[in-house]
Amino acid sequence: MVRVKPFAAIRPPKELVTEVAAPPYDVLNSLEAKEMAGEKSLLHITKPEIDFDPMPEDHDPVVYDEAVKNFKLWQTRGWLKRDPKECYYVYAQTMGERTQYGLVLCAHTDDYASGRIKKHELTRKDKEDDRMVHVRIQNANIEPVFFAYKDNAELNAIVAKASAGEPEYDFVDENGFGHRFWPIVDQAVNDRITAIFTNDVDAFYVADGHHRTAAAARVGAEKKAQNPNHTGDEEYNFFMAVCFPESQLKILDYNRVVKDLNGLDPEEFKAALATDFVLRDEGTEVFHPSKLHEFAMYLGGHWYSMQAKPGRYDDADPIGVLDVTILSNLVLDKLLGIKDLRTDKRIDFVGGIRGLGELSRRVDSGEMKVAFALYPVSMSQLMAIADSGNIMPPKTTWFEPKLRSGLAIHSLD
Repeated sequence: MVRVKPFAAIRPPKELVTEVAAPPYDVLNSLEAKEMAGEKSLLHITKPEIDFDPMPEDHDPVVYDEAVKNFKLWQTRGWLKRDPKECYYVYAQTMGERTQYGLVLCAHTDDYASGRIKKHELTRKDKEDDRMVHVRIQNANIEPVFFAYKDNAELNAIVAKASAGEPEYDFVDENGFGHRFWPIVDQAVNDRITAIFTNDVDAFYVADGHHRTAAAARVGAEKKAQNPNHTGDEEYNFFMAVCFPESQLKILDYNRVVKDLNGLDPEEFKAALATDFVLRDEGTEVFHPSKLHEFAMYLGGHWYSMQAKPGRYDDADPIGVLDVTILSNLVLDKLLGIKDLRTDKRIDFVGGIRGLGELSRRVDSGEMKVAFALYPVSMSQLMAIADSGNIMPPKTTWFEPKLRSGLAIHSLD
């Protein structure tokens, strides 16, 4: 079972939340962040290179120093304040007609080490190192990670009751997504939440934030090694997460665009595809895949449906059955010579939130030659792969909406 605890969040006063809260550090480049950030924006803490002109590299020591300075300054000015007591929080996000309700809590680094916090992606050491520096220098988790857990009826009922009243925060962001936030101040309710996770929830699943999770675990291990009186209960053993029941989450498609056809002309490429796929010209209107093993391709101004032929994939293999695996093996590798999705500069990835029109736009502009749209992975597939100890191919899952940064910060003190 997983170990969790409430915490006293550092967060903005109600009247300042829309000025402080910001998109996550990794969804904006530095120029976009500089243009968006107002005086009180958390972006001055999460992307502090925006305070310089010209902007230095984001790994420059002066950038890290600026982050520390700004975090302290925001607290001195009262733009961020620490709650007087530890509690859990409910964080609701609304996108269109769908709302998902998460619990903001602290998870334990030992659960990551033991595998009770389950991952489905590989991490890159350079990105881990960067996130680790940010946690270490601030002695805080400035931004949360995004976890899922298997539905628990009692937790669902507690969250529903806690979110029935007036929220502490209630605003709509620049993308039209709603964000609401409730502290749970009843001690008995907080104690019951802790007990349910301790006794009834067997695992967390990393949905988004693999690098931040790994970095938090490394900082915890580092502080443990420095403390001869370590007990495992110290605040540095815990890190901040927003945890959602699996039934409320929806994974969006994560699509691919490629710069060339690896020396083939369009007719040769389509003929080669026909070996492993049933290919059909769907015309100039956008075509959306409607089921597993069906793909959409945009090439030469036309959309095509691509149905993988039987025998070209293994439904008994949790990785082999994934459409990202089928496309990688039978098209990207076999025909286009793209061996490593992490490093090959000929391929790029487009999250489903941008729509399939973004795929045709990038091809029509001449930037790319061909685009592929995939049917999204399900939460049950993600959890089955994590349970089996397997790792998904790169760029498989896209979760939306993203967690807003700045609604809660967890101090390691």
